[in-house]
Amino acid sequence: MKNRELKANLLLLLATFIWGTAFIAQRVVVESIGSFAFTGIRFLLGAVSLLPVLFFMGKRSKRQAPENGKSPNERHAAWKETAKCGFILGSVLFVGASLQQIGLVDTTAGKAAFITGFYIVLVPIYGIFLKHRIYKSTWAAAVFAIAGLYLLGVNDDFTVSRGDMLVLTGSFFWAAHIILIHRYSQRMDALLLSFAQYVACSLLCLTCAFIFEDVTIASIKSALIPILYGGLFSVGIAYTLQVLGQRDSRPSHAAVIFSLESVFAAAAGMLILGETMDARAYAGCMLMLAGFFVSQFGTIYGDRFKQFLSLKTGSKSDNEAIEKAGT
Repeated sequence: MKNRELKANLLLLLATFIWGTAFIAQRVVVESIGSFAFTGIRFLLGAVSLLPVLFFMGKRSKRQAPENGKSPNERHAAWKETAKCGFILGSVLFVGASLQQIGLVDTTAGKAAFITGFYIVLVPIYGIFLKHRIYKSTWAAAVFAIAGLYLLGVNDDFTVSRGDMLVLTGSFFWAAHIILIHRYSQRMDALLLSFAQYVACSLLCLTCAFIFEDVTIASIKSALIPILYGGLFSVGIAYTLQVLGQRDSRPSHAAVIFSLESVFAAAAGMLILGETMDARAYAGCMLMLAGFFVSQFGTIYGDRFKQFLSLKTGSKSDNEAIEKAGT
């Protein structure tokens, strides 16, 4: 592995570690501040933390292309489209993040992280409706993940806790969020889009907070450290690390690294909060983790295996074409 790719993967691993441990920050504030207030302030801080990055990127873009190749009307239309798509993304993010945070009131950080991670399997399944290619490994991963969810979330009396059900429902919105990010980021600035969605999510959360929750200065002060960690580190710093890392890392490798978020969350929950699970729940976690990896590794190596077979059985001209395509 090249040094640049190794460095990029280490940056992504650090971002994943921050996201995983952020579940601890989310868990410890449930009795100090309302879920909407915490999420709203968290994403507002995340948006603010992106401002220096946006300023730096804007100055560099002007040095490289002073005129930007667009008329004022075209730039205005681009900003308008970014704001519109950002609001859509922010709305989906608002639902997913709110369900997760409210669910954490009645479940542990480790369980919430593994259940949230179900979106890794949902994303390619969503792709069916968009006519994306679905690998056999995806269906195998779904079986692992569903079996793991059953052991993790369904009790002996066949009931599901309110918190686990809310977090699971939120995972469907996280999957939709990833699909929409992929669609929108193809035609607009990723950082501006992220800033717009964070602002939209924050405004929606804070509006709900002032309507449904009792927001006080004292409650914000009592949750200040988790808010700062969740906003500045989880949203701001980790996102920047993701942008820097994904410049030199393969998307398929990044997806596998991101699947470790639930492992970091479970480990942090045990070490910091003393959270424990029974043997049944741990077995469910292992099955879900296996599903995550089967889903990603099948996507990574499925086409490579077919190329290998083509190299063994194809003609010389076909082999040369495959070799060129792989470089």
